[in-house]
Amino acid sequence: MRSAPKTAASSASEISGWRPSRAIYIPIIISSVSGHGIMIWMLPRVFRSLKSPRMLMSILTLLVLAIIIFLSRTELVKAWGLFLKADTLLLLLLIPFQIIVYFAGGEMIFVYLRDKKLIGHISRFEQTRIALELNLVNHIFPSGGVSGISYTSWRMHKLGVSSARSTFAQVIRYVTTFLSLLILLVIAVIVLAIDGRVNRYIVAASFLLIICVLALVFGLIFMFSSRRRMRLTAARVSQLINGAVKVATLGKRKRALSAKVIEDFFVDMQGDFQDITNHPKLLVKPMIWGFVYNIFDVLMFVVVFLALGVFVNPATLMIGYGVAGLAGLVAFTPGGAGVYETIMILFLSMANTSPELAIAGIILTRAILLTGTIVFGYIFYQHALIKYGKPNDSQV
Repeated sequence: MRSAPKTAASSASEISGWRPSRAIYIPIIISSVSGHGIMIWMLPRVFRSLKSPRMLMSILTLLVLAIIIFLSRTELVKAWGLFLKADTLLLLLLIPFQIIVYFAGGEMIFVYLRDKKLIGHISRFEQTRIALELNLVNHIFPSGGVSGISYTSWRMHKLGVSSARSTFAQVIRYVTTFLSLLILLVIAVIVLAIDGRVNRYIVAASFLLIICVLALVFGLIFMFSSRRRMRLTAARVSQLINGAVKVATLGKRKRALSAKVIEDFFVDMQGDFQDITNHPKLLVKPMIWGFVYNIFDVLMFVVVFLALGVFVNPATLMIGYGVAGLAGLVAFTPGGAGVYETIMILFLSMANTSPELAIAGIILTRAILLTGTIVFGYIFYQHALIKYGKPNDSQV
C-alpha cells in the first residue's frame, strides 16, 4: 500500500522534530559532558592563578594602564600625530645616552665594592652584565627597586659577595642617586626662579621631594647608628613583609621572614656603615656616578622632546623626573609602569606643557627606554638563570 504524499506541513513537522541517530547523539553527549568537565576541572587552576601575587599585580597594572588610556584618549590621538613627526636622527642619540645611564647605574654599586676590594675576582665585563640585568629586573618586575635589590644580592652572592655587602652597596647606590638628584634639584629650582617660571606646583613638588630624600637618608643613618634601633627595625620590617605576603597570597602563606634573619642581615651591614662613617671618601665616586646617571637620564627626555619639535626646560624635567622616580621606586607595578608616566605627565601639564605633548614625550621616551632595557639585558638575564637556576630566598 502506497503511503500518502508528504505535505509541506508534515515535511516541516518532520524537520522540526528531527533527532540524530543514537550513533551520532551519544558522542555529542560525551563531547558536551567532557567539555564541561574540562572547564570545571580547570576552574581551581584559574582561581589559584588569581591568588598569585604576580598575577594580581599584573591584572592591577593592566587596569591602571587601561584607565589611563581611557581618560587620556583624546590627548593620545593628538600625541600619535606628534609621534609620526619625530626626528629619527635625534632619537638615535638615545642609544649612547641609555648605555651611559646603564653603566653609571652599575658603577655606583661596583665602584664602592671595588674600593672595598670585594670584587677584584669579578671581571669588568661580568660587572657590566650584572648592571644590564639589574636594569631589566628594575623595569619588568613589580616593585622595581625592591626586586632589583633582591636580584642583585642573589647574583652577587653567586660570585662570592655576601648578601649583606651587596645589599649595602645598593643602599649606597640609592642614597647617592637621590643625594645627587637633590643637589641637581636645588640647581633646577634656582634656574627656574631666574627664568621666572617657578609656580606653586613646582615649589610644592620640589619641597616634597627634598623632604622625602632627606627623610630617607637621615632615617638610614639613624637606624644604622644604633644596634637597638636596628633590632626594632628588623622586627617591624619582618612584620610588615609577613603582613604584605599574607595579604598578597590571600592568607595562603602567613610568614616569609623572621625578625632574627633580618636582624643578622642588618648587623652584617652595620660594619660597612661604620666603615663609611670612618672613611667618607668611599661615597665620593658613587656620588660622581650618581650625577652622571641623573643628568643623562633626564637628557633622554630632553632629546625626545627636541625630536618632537619642542624644547622643554631641563630644570622642569629634572623636578618631574625626581618626583616620578621616587614614586616608581616603591610602586607595585612592573618598573613603576603607569605610576611613573602618570606623575611625569601630570607634573609637566601643571608646569604649562600641553597634555598631548607631555603624553607624547613621556610615553615615547619610556617606550624606547623599555625596548633598550629588554634588548640589552634580557639575554644576559636568561643566561644567568640558566647558569645558576632561579633565585631562591634561602640562597640570598
